[in-house]
Amino acid sequence: MTGLATSELGLSLTSVGDAKDAQAQAALKFKSNAKAAARDFEAMFLNSMFQQMFTSIDGDGPFGGKGALKVWRSFLTDQYAKMFAKNGGIGIASHVYAELLKQQGASAS
Repeated sequence: MTGLATSELGLSLTSVGDAKDAQAQAALKFKSNAKAAARDFEAMFLNSMFQQMFTSIDGDGPFGGKGALKVWRSFLTDQYAKMFAKNGGIGIASHVYAELLKQQGASAS
């Protein structure tokens, strides 16, 4: 009868534990990337909404009402969108995140 030595069994169990740790780390990395992608998507959506909101506003800003104001305003709306998304947004990111996990067969927990 062939059997594994105690040291071989210990190494075998250690490699199984290492594989599980690597799999758990890969899952955490995927979830982190999915959460960032969902937040970025929401920021992109909000940026588009803010751009539309500011299109009809003209005026005497710090850069006048011409081309420079439009450039400055695009930076401003981009930062608004990123801040809104980072601080919870309007709820789009959570749905996108859940859908990304669902598409990959992963669970949120």
